[in-house]
Amino acid sequence: MRPPSGRARSSGQVSSIGLTHWTGHRVWSVLRDDDLWVLRTSHAGGLGQVEARALVLATGALERTVPVPGWTLPGVIGLAATTALLKEHWVLPGRRVVVAGCGPLLPYVAQAVLRGGGQVAAVADLNGLADWARAAGPVFSRPDLALRGAGWVARLLGAGVPVLRRTGVRAVEGSEAVEAVRLGPVGPDWAPIPGPERVIEADALCLGHGLRPATEATRMLGARHVWDPPEGGWRPEVDTVGRTSVPFLYATGDGAGIQGAAAAPLRGQAAAVAVAEDLGRAGAGGPAPSAIQRAARFGRAMTALTVPRPGLLAQITPETVVCRCEGLTRARIEAEIAGGATRPGALKSGTRAGMGPCGGRYCADVTEMLAAALTGRPRAEIGQGSGRPPLRPLPLAPVAEGFDYADLPMPAPAPL
Repeated sequence: MRPPSGRARSSGQVSSIGLTHWTGHRVWSVLRDDDLWVLRTSHAGGLGQVEARALVLATGALERTVPVPGWTLPGVIGLAATTALLKEHWVLPGRRVVVAGCGPLLPYVAQAVLRGGGQVAAVADLNGLADWARAAGPVFSRPDLALRGAGWVARLLGAGVPVLRRTGVRAVEGSEAVEAVRLGPVGPDWAPIPGPERVIEADALCLGHGLRPATEATRMLGARHVWDPPEGGWRPEVDTVGRTSVPFLYATGDGAGIQGAAAAPLRGQAAAVAVAEDLGRAGAGGPAPSAIQRAARFGRAMTALTVPRPGLLAQITPETVVCRCEGLTRARIEAEIAGGATRPGALKSGTRAGMGPCGGRYCADVTEMLAAALTGRPRAEIGQGSGRPPLRPLPLAPVAEGFDYADLPMPAPAPL
């Protein structure tokens, strides 16, 4: 392996087994060179490169946020983004907050805002009590996590926070930033239904609809993917230890399917043992597949509470922006789909949806949902977009350093 330039940190258990831990490096491209993987990285000092025979991708998850009218106003933030904001920086998203969407991050974020000194004006949960009751069996397979979640809910109720079940966001209101959130009832398919609406004054909305695997790298490297809603949607096709369809490429953790934090370390251990075996080195026995499945029960139960239901798209009005980077509304995207651009690549070419700085992380899932709904075809048939470098935005200057147009082989002009 050729390490990148920059600062390495090796300590404790990591250094004792001969590993080098590079911090502050972001992989922006991966390619195959004969029998080696070549990872190109960026860091504060510039660019670097790592070469290795086997590559294990633990890319984690992306947040899914289905648009609502007004969601581009300053003050709207994802549930997972709020979690990072609170955990890493202990910064509140606002002083008076509405928390909305679905899944276990709802009570966690709401109680974390309370602990940070903020006010939670309301929690709007698309799921009803019956939905949570269906998850009770797997949830109680981890009594420690179940009790922790119950404590979050108890803290909310003790603080008098309204917890509104089967309730969704109708619109975010405000001129230059969030000023109020309009809520209304939803049916079992999460579509808005007639009923009393509430307009709640707030300066922030924490909105999220679950997690999905981050598959940019596995798509870019040509691994096969499968449509698997119980594990978050599109994920790489892997065996029980994380081998993908590409030799010496492995995927593990939530990047290979949302199974939760309890299963992630076991899946990582299994992938490490598989790498050792495939490289012809003796490795210790990894965790049994049954142990991984038991650990994943809780995570899958929580993911089931966030699988988008058909009616969720009804909250997106024709004028609502779907692709934030390019400013594309639902009406514009659906017009392109109606014109025949039903595949993600065609939709991207016709509208530039997914070509902005986020690389489709915000809009791709929703545009594919719209294509499936408008055409009546399953999501598995709609497919997904390709992954391309750079995997994350990076400055052009270090990439282009030393480049000279004079070095390009240019053919002589044809004679007149």
